[in-house]
Amino acid sequence: MIPESTICFGQQPCGFFPKRFLVAKINTAKKLRDEIGGKIVFFYHDSDADYRETITVMRDKTTYAEVRLNFTQENKLQKKFSPLYLKRIPADWKEEILKQLPRFFTLSSGNTAVLPLPLGEGRDEGLIEIFKSTNQKFAADFCLEMYRKMGLLDGIEVLRSSDKDFRNKAIDLAEDYFADVKYQGETVRAQMIDGGLKLHEGGGKYITLPNQPIAKSQISAARDQRFAWMQSVINCTHYIYGEGEKEYLNVSQFPDVKFIDREKIDQADYAWISNN
Repeated sequence: MIPESTICFGQQPCGFFPKRFLVAKINTAKKLRDEIGGKIVFFYHDSDADYRETITVMRDKTTYAEVRLNFTQENKLQKKFSPLYLKRIPADWKEEILKQLPRFFTLSSGNTAVLPLPLGEGRDEGLIEIFKSTNQKFAADFCLEMYRKMGLLDGIEVLRSSDKDFRNKAIDLAEDYFADVKYQGETVRAQMIDGGLKLHEGGGKYITLPNQPIAKSQISAARDQRFAWMQSVINCTHYIYGEGEKEYLNVSQFPDVKFIDREKIDQADYAWISNN
């Protein structure tokens, strides 16, 4: 009996409207499933701490100026070092973004941004309305709910790198890992370097944290071990990888996995809010 195919792609939260390269990965996965069957798994790497991952790039429909929007956080420590699944969204953030959104969309007579592409059967809400109805308190949760409400993840299983159960099932990481630990009242993503937990301030400077016990459920993999760590739980047969992953992922270490290029898409780093 031939085992069912598991088609996987991975991505950090990549904007409250997803970047177009994520949509390209999703489209590639769905087309492959149509050809070979099986299931699709989205490995949602929400353990990443880099706030730049969620920059949402759009273009003003009148001036054509490029505009970059992002979440704000409650304090600098959280912004720089807390994982995306724990970056809290201030209460006034959504209202400030809502004031800006109409400049990026073609509005209907009802003053609602119309979905530019069919996103699922019976889905006719406008993108601004989807944004308005999303009320998650953390950046990664907000992004994921947006993607779901846009219909992008219909029929796709989502597994999160922040999930304690996922982490406990994964292979042990003796080195080259990050741990979510407490520091000055916040949970931060510290890297294990030379036997000690450290926060990278940039420019070769680090903050060394006090020694503390670390449970497996606090640990996630660094970049070079991420695929092996992920694969130890998901056991995918096909993996759709992005342009960045090609630069460091040694596919020869995983002979049982077929690696697939995502389909090409124009303006890959822009938010997916139009068909152009």
